[in-house]
Amino acid sequence: MSSSPSAHDPQVEAAKSCPELTRRIIALGDWFHNINLNGVWTAPDHFLGDFPNVKWKDISKAVPEDLKGASVLDIGCNAGFYSIALKKRGAGRVLGVDVDERYLNQARFAAETLGLKIEFQKCSVYDVDQIPGQFDYVLFLGVFYHLRYPLFALDKIIKKVAGRLFFQSMMRGSMEQRTWNGDYEFWDVKPFQDPDFPCMYFIENSYASDYTNWWIPNRGAVEGILRSSGLQILDQPESETYVCEPRRVQRDGKYLLDLELSGTL
Repeated sequence: MSSSPSAHDPQVEAAKSCPELTRRIIALGDWFHNINLNGVWTAPDHFLGDFPNVKWKDISKAVPEDLKGASVLDIGCNAGFYSIALKKRGAGRVLGVDVDERYLNQARFAAETLGLKIEFQKCSVYDVDQIPGQFDYVLFLGVFYHLRYPLFALDKIIKKVAGRLFFQSMMRGSMEQRTWNGDYEFWDVKPFQDPDFPCMYFIENSYASDYTNWWIPNRGAVEGILRSSGLQILDQPESETYVCEPRRVQRDGKYLLDLELSGTL
């Protein structure tokens, strides 16, 4: 966890040498992504440390070094850290979407400051299926547990995945990985008393002072949800992140979500 920079801290020196850049960063409000903008960091005192680089250092190992020509959709892009990271690896079209205008303004400013051509637009996660086309890489990082209807959103997101989905969620409870029966008798309550059994914790009020933390799954739930959505888990580069490919997301040419909504799943 980072502490306040000292008088001789390089971050302080960089801020002093770039007063206009520092002023504009501050004017855009509190940043949740700590991004290095030409020597000036946007969130040096983040309560999670150098976030999200603490995640990216492991996730990045599952991303090709050369993304030349690849398309990227970053859902819940926040200030654009991941969009910027993939653009720096040579990705072609990079589109970041979020519902928060403050984050989008930060993302646009960060990309402009770094001289990167990235699209950012306001879009709800529940509307991403309306974005034309599919993408080689879809990032769905740090959003799932903030949604009141998380599986509905995931099923919509899957429609946009042409290549790989990078999925990350906060997890709480058991982190054990076990194999479970395909079915249970109606009166068998023992599985629900097992802390390893797949479950999602519902947060009625607030968690970590954030009322948007609605559902927090354990590991069994995350992996079960991904598989039941027709995704194959290929890799787990860090404890909360999964790399997936769509394998059984359609039946008779229709996505599972469309079958569910039509009552034919």
